[in-house]
Amino acid sequence: MAIASAEFERAALNPDDWPRWALAEVAFAGRSNVGKSSLLNRLAGRRSLARVSKTPGRTREIHFYRLRDDRREFSFVDLPGYGFAKVAQSVQAEWGGAIERYLRERANLRGVVVLVDARRDPDARDIDLVDWLRKTGRRTLVVATKADKLGRAALLSAQARLDKAVGESVVVSSVETGVGLEAIGRVMRAWTTHREAS
Repeated sequence: MAIASAEFERAALNPDDWPRWALAEVAFAGRSNVGKSSLLNRLAGRRSLARVSKTPGRTREIHFYRLRDDRREFSFVDLPGYGFAKVAQSVQAEWGGAIERYLRERANLRGVVVLVDARRDPDARDIDLVDWLRKTGRRTLVVATKADKLGRAALLSAQARLDKAVGESVVVSSVETGVGLEAIGRVMRAWTTHREAS
C-alpha cells in the first residue's frame, strides 16, 4: 500500500467532534503497549504521523488521520489503548464509552485491526474485543506485533497459540523488519475499496 500523503485530521472523544466526511475508516485497537502508533506510522510510510511514546496510554482521544494512495482517500483511526494506561478509572470509563459508540455506530468504519503482542497470550480484554466485534458484524484482522523479538521456532509456536486463542488466522508483523505489512495492506485495501460497512 503506497501512501502518497498522510496527515493528522483531529482528535476527539465526543461523536459531535468526529470528522464529518465520507472517507472509509480503518480503526486500530489494542493494549496500551502493543505498538499501535508504530504500526500505524509504518503502514502510512511516515515516521511521526502518530505519536509514539515510551509511556503507555498517551493516546487519550480517538485520533483520525487522512491518507491518500494512488487511487483513493481513506482514514486510519487510532483508538485509545487499554490495559496499562496510568490514568484514573473514570477517564478509562469515558474512553470505553466513546470507543464502544464509535465501533458500534460509525458508518464510515470498514474494519478493525486488533493488535496483540506476539510474545504474550491474548488476555480476556483482547478476546472479548474480537468476539464483540464479530457479534456486531464488524470486519476484523488480528495482528501480532513485535514478531522480531522472537526466534523462528518461538514465533511459529506463538502464532499457532494465538490462532487458537482468537479463533482465526493471525498475521504476525514487525515494524522493524517489515514482516506482515504487505498482508495487512492487502486486507485494508480490500476494506477501503468496497463501499459497504460490514
